[in-house]
Amino acid sequence: MPPPPLRFAANVSWLFPDVPDLPGRIVAAGRAGFRAVEVAWPYAADRGALKAALRAGAMELVLMNTPAGDAAGGELGLGALPCRQDGFRAGLQQATTWAQELGCSRIHIMAGRVPAHVERSSIEKEMEETFIENLRYAADILNQADIVGLIEPINCRITEPRYFLNTPQQGAAILQKVGRPNMKMQMDLYHWQIMDGNLTENIKTYFPLIGHVQVAQVPHRNEPDSPGELNFPYLFDLLQGLGYQGYIGCEYKPRGDTAAGLGWLEDYRRRCEDRGAAQ
Repeated sequence: MPPPPLRFAANVSWLFPDVPDLPGRIVAAGRAGFRAVEVAWPYAADRGALKAALRAGAMELVLMNTPAGDAAGGELGLGALPCRQDGFRAGLQQATTWAQELGCSRIHIMAGRVPAHVERSSIEKEMEETFIENLRYAADILNQADIVGLIEPINCRITEPRYFLNTPQQGAAILQKVGRPNMKMQMDLYHWQIMDGNLTENIKTYFPLIGHVQVAQVPHRNEPDSPGELNFPYLFDLLQGLGYQGYIGCEYKPRGDTAAGLGWLEDYRRRCEDRGAAQ
């Protein structure tokens, strides 16, 4: 028997941009055939409306982020920021409360940016120590709620030049120091390709640490079947063959109508059906 097909979640912070609110995007995702969604920051939305939209469509919320912090002041997460641990703990509590209310089992703990006007090399050690301490604290809190914590390497070449966590190698080293089984790595293939490439070996090497996957084509961050560097049929087969059991978040910029651009997902499902029929 072939491994079970991969499962996909619509990132409603990115997809269905013509729909003005998150509850409406959850509904649109269900109509497009998704059974799961993920969201970056739900905190400005009405939690009751989100819960109602999820329940109405029998949808699962599979991922959300910790709060960004002072976004207007340039913050993008507080996990690795020295002197912001009180804010981190408050944000973690907020995220945990929302996740429990909405039935979300994964929280991306955002590391944050190297402070402006500070050289990375002069603060990197202190930021790593802060991140490890905060991740250990978070792991204990999340374990009580049966929630998995995730850290995500984000590329510093194109997307976030000052983000602290950039490569799978850095992420794996931090997780080893944290030493908590409910703390995993979030693999966004867009970021991993830009930073290091070598995806086949990196996926195989770090597969035991991977707790969530996201996809977008490189370099323009559009649909997986748009022109670009990545061969997603191959990568999906690789993940399926390795026995990946989690969700794959569709975090990309639609080139047009979101639902009309899901041909890549239909193709994947058709290939899975053809394989099953051939057994």
